[in-house]
Amino acid sequence: MQRRAVAVYVAFFVLIAAASYTLLATAEEPTITLDDPEYELAEGETFTVGGQEYTVASIEETTEEQGGGHGSSAEEVTVVTGTIEWTETDVEMSETWANEDTVEIDGMEWQVLIEGENATSMTLQETVDRQAILENDPSADNETIERDDGEYVVVTSGGEEDLVPAEEYFPAPTTGSYAVGDRFTYNNQTVTVSEISGGEATLTWTEDQTNTNSLGNEGTVELADGAEYLSYLPDTNTLQLTSDMSEYEAQVAEKEQFSQRTSGFRYTTFTALLFAGSLIAFAFLPSRY
Repeated sequence: MQRRAVAVYVAFFVLIAAASYTLLATAEEPTITLDDPEYELAEGETFTVGGQEYTVASIEETTEEQGGGHGSSAEEVTVVTGTIEWTETDVEMSETWANEDTVEIDGMEWQVLIEGENATSMTLQETVDRQAILENDPSADNETIERDDGEYVVVTSGGEEDLVPAEEYFPAPTTGSYAVGDRFTYNNQTVTVSEISGGEATLTWTEDQTNTNSLGNEGTVELADGAEYLSYLPDTNTLQLTSDMSEYEAQVAEKEQFSQRTSGFRYTTFTALLFAGSLIAFAFLPSRY
């Protein structure tokens, strides 16, 4: 009789486990879809927001490692990412030079000279490559020498060595003086000396600047109109953008609810089978009477 009762209970728990597993196996996980995104674009296409034109530079799959730690191994997961580009025109740029800085202009090095804290102009003085000049002169030693009265270059002529003062041997450097408001070419840009103060000179210019921004699937990005957009990448061919988050958030909540329910079904299936197995084991224990 005892084993008959156990059989009934075992059948009951097995029935619960089977029903729970059936629901678990047949349940379809909801997917996120944007029915009416503000922008749906392919790689290479452009769109305009707030007067700024953007280009979808790339949409691609990448592999990332997720998880790991606490003795478990990391799992490789494939994700879709995108990149957008846009160009800002007439962006104001600036650069500050201090006294005795060395700068490169037109492939040549120049030294910045600003005399005193109250200077109203700066001088650019060509940096003379003395070592290159000496190495290119077969009649001169490859290094200068110091005497009590100054620096000299040893020049051999007709078998005799002559000491030529360095300031006479090396060419005088080219210089140029610039005050506030003056312009010159630097790094292929026409720059303006906008300020000279405190032993420093500030140069300003405008140029077009290309910017990029990486977009993650189900991430957010702020565009030129100041609004925050959701970026959704359903595949490697499509980028969707929407500023209406309500539809997306509702679907996320639905997925979370589905996850909670499936976790409950898994727990129910496991627990019911555990109870059934325990009852079977107890039924076959030897009786003391």
